[in-house]
Amino acid sequence: MKLLKSFFYLITFLVVLSSCQDDLDDRIFPADSRALNSFVWNAMNIFYLYNEESSDLGDDRFSSNESFNEFLESFNQPEELFEHLKVNQDRFSVIVSDFRVLENALSGVRVDNGLRFGLVSISETSEVFGFVRYVVPNSPAAQVGIERGMIFNRIDGQTFSTDSNFNNLFSPEVFTLGFAEFIDGDLTPINSEVQLIRTEITENPIHYHDLFDFGGTQVGYLVLNNFRRNFDNELNEVFGEFKASGVNELVLDFRYNGGGDLRTAVDLSSLVTGQFTNDLLLKQVFNTNFDDLDSSFTTRNRNDVSLNSLNLERVFVLTTFSTASASEAVILGLQPYIDVIQIGGTTTGKFEASRTLYDSPNFGRQEASIQHSYALQPIVSSIQNANGETGSNQGLIPQIELQENFTNILPFGDLDETLLRQALIEIGVISDRVSTQKKPNYTVELLLEDGERNIDFQRMYWDFSDENQ
Repeated sequence: MKLLKSFFYLITFLVVLSSCQDDLDDRIFPADSRALNSFVWNAMNIFYLYNEESSDLGDDRFSSNESFNEFLESFNQPEELFEHLKVNQDRFSVIVSDFRVLENALSGVRVDNGLRFGLVSISETSEVFGFVRYVVPNSPAAQVGIERGMIFNRIDGQTFSTDSNFNNLFSPEVFTLGFAEFIDGDLTPINSEVQLIRTEITENPIHYHDLFDFGGTQVGYLVLNNFRRNFDNELNEVFGEFKASGVNELVLDFRYNGGGDLRTAVDLSSLVTGQFTNDLLLKQVFNTNFDDLDSSFTTRNRNDVSLNSLNLERVFVLTTFSTASASEAVILGLQPYIDVIQIGGTTTGKFEASRTLYDSPNFGRQEASIQHSYALQPIVSSIQNANGETGSNQGLIPQIELQENFTNILPFGDLDETLLRQALIEIGVISDRVSTQKKPNYTVELLLEDGERNIDFQRMYWDFSDENQ
């Protein structure tokens, strides 16, 4: 049985998912709905982590081809079938009608205005405001002067409230954003507006990094907002700077990191450490069709570049509810080996990985059907660390709970910024002095973040072609 499973693993997983297929850009022919639904069912039957819990995915579910075809024809759209086959606890599996959009998103390329924000409501009022988390460099938002920490409360003249339909408000290709300030504790509109447009941009997930010298203690600080394979070498170069400067303490800012490529997360974990080469970092547990897959600490990235590892014994990680998937996997994977001091908010709680499945003989990108451009990205594995711990769907709870001051967001790297400051206090390089930041006299609740509208929101995925390297 093991041999059979391993053979099936090889012919289905060890494929080059990034292969080009130029003819798709020229023409896509109308798909037969039953054939398309058959692709959806077969892919989910083979790969879906929860296939045994989905009542219509069993190998013996249908008594004949006729009954199977009748089942497929009962769904007018592949999206309907896909949603029907998902189990209730599955929050993250997705189907897409154009896999090129998904592929671009996973590489950081999207049609976007570059504004990264959160929307919060003020307790005991109907007031809602947005705060700018950060701005993608060279994006439309950056070009009109928007910066981290700015506050806005209206779009196209419509003031936000708890009754607003924010998805509709942020949907137009062009809209005008109106700003506000807190004056004597009150949210106050100001006479300042900018127009935002959408265009194709590429977001570098390595948003910010810095070095702080505290008289013998060298602190590295990295704001990493996603894990993307096309920036692996650049990530290694950042750690090269840290290593050359003698960094002996590290703060990883994952507060807006919704996940990404699991292999890049393995590399990052190896960059933080370096003393555990070939030891088990994470195990992926699949359904009964496949053997489990071990991911170990490594000395080289997938580009065969030697890693600039720091050999640290502890790391400080800044988190919020937006911290998910691969960023949670880093925390979980490192915990058995070094001290991981988590500061901020409880994470999302997603310890499952996906894989993109195409309508091809082996479900890989090469030879994908030209009849349509649908693809699936279902949950295919759960994640465990070396101690067999899987993490909770309630998220990872920080040792030090602390919320961002949404009314006064300071720049990344500012030593008075709430979460970074606390990390530096825990490291012991600054005293637990009173912050100069003013705290609001009311509480706020996060309602929505911009990433929720993205196709790759809180995804963790594994490119199985990496196992050939």
